[in-house]
Amino acid sequence: MEVYLDNNATTAVDPAVYEQMKPFFCDIFGNPNSLHRFGAGTHPKMMEALDYLYSGINADDEDDIVITGNATESINTVIKGIWIDKILNADKNHIIVSEVEHPAVTATCKFLESQGVSVTYLPVNEEGIVDAQSVKQYLREDTALVSIMWANNETGKIFPIEEIGQICKEAGVLFHSDATQAIGKIPVDVQKANVDFISFSAHKFHGPKGVGGLYIKKGNKLTPLLHGGEQMGGKRAGTVDVASMVGMGFAMKLAVEALEYEATEVKRLRDKLESAILELPETVVIGGVNNRTPNTTLISIRGVEGESMLWDLNQKGIGASTGSACASEDLEANPVMNAFGSDSELAHTGVRFSLSRFNTEEQIDYAIEAIIGAVKRLRNLSSSYAYAPESHKSGL
Repeated sequence: MEVYLDNNATTAVDPAVYEQMKPFFCDIFGNPNSLHRFGAGTHPKMMEALDYLYSGINADDEDDIVITGNATESINTVIKGIWIDKILNADKNHIIVSEVEHPAVTATCKFLESQGVSVTYLPVNEEGIVDAQSVKQYLREDTALVSIMWANNETGKIFPIEEIGQICKEAGVLFHSDATQAIGKIPVDVQKANVDFISFSAHKFHGPKGVGGLYIKKGNKLTPLLHGGEQMGGKRAGTVDVASMVGMGFAMKLAVEALEYEATEVKRLRDKLESAILELPETVVIGGVNNRTPNTTLISIRGVEGESMLWDLNQKGIGASTGSACASEDLEANPVMNAFGSDSELAHTGVRFSLSRFNTEEQIDYAIEAIIGAVKRLRNLSSSYAYAPESHKSGL
C-alpha cells in the first residue's frame, strides 16, 4: 500500500480539477490577450475562476486578486514592492516577521537586510505562535510592513491573524499574511482579518503546481515584481496560464465546499494517527494539540532521527516529512523546533504528518502499524536511547 501523508508539501490534483483544466491545453488554447475568438474563448472560464477565488476568501469586488506563479512569487511581490514603495521611496525602514515564517518570507527579508533594511524576527511562544501583543510592542514609526503567516506549515498552528490585523490597522501599518497553509483547511476571510495582502498557492489545496494568487486590498498599490505587458491590469506581466488559473479557481471552490469534511473527518483520522503514536513513550506533539489546522501534526520521537524515520517509512510506501519541503535538503535541525528552544537532540526528531481529504481509514491503520514498527527498530539502534543508563528519564 502507498500512503501519502505529506500534503503540506503538496497535494494531488483533484480529478475534478484536472477535468476542468484539460480543454485549455489543446482545444481552447488561445492567448487570452488576443482579440480573435481563440483568445476571447478563454475569458468565460477565467472570469468564473476569479469568481471562485474572490468568493473563497470573501474578497470585495473592488479588491484585486493577481494570478502569480506560486506563493513564493506573491510573497516576493509584496515584500519587495513595499521595499520599493515605502522604504526606498519613502521614510520607512522596518519590517516585522516571525521566526517561523516560510523561507519565501525569511530569505527575502535577509536579502533586504543586506540592502540596509531593519527586520525584526518575532519569537514564538510555547504554543509555537506569535503573540499579537508582541507585534504591537515592536511596531515603530518607521515600520513599513508586518508579515505573519496564517497557519504554520510544520505544526499547523493557527496564528491570531484577526487580532494582529486590527493592531496593524490601528497603527496604520500594512499587514501581509502568508495564507498558503490555511486555505482549504480552515476558513479564510480577508474582510474579518483586516489584512492588506495575502499569498497562496494552488497546489496546497488540490490544484495544479505552478500557479498561485496574491490578494491586494482595495486602495493598496504595489510596484510589480515582473514588468512587461499589461496582463493582470499591469500588476503582473506575462501571459496568464489559463489552464492553471481555471484549475486553481475550481480547486478553491471544492476546497471551500470541503471545509466541514476537513474539520471533522480529516481531523478524526489525524487524531487517530497521532493518538497511536503518542501511546509510545517519550513522544510529544510540538506546540500542543489545540489551535491547529485539522490535518497536521508534528511529533517529536526521542531517540529517532527524523531522516531515519522517513527512510523506514519510505520503504513501506509511506510519504511524510521532517518539515518544510523547501528546506528538506538542508540537514540542519528543524528551524521550527529550534524556535521552540528544543535541545540539540530533540531538534532533529520531528516528523510531520499532514493528511488530506483523500486519505482513508485503511491507509491510516497501515501507517500506524508501520510507524510503530519503525520507532521500535530505530530506538533499538539508537545509542542515545537504547543504551541509556537506568537513571535516564525514559526508565530504560
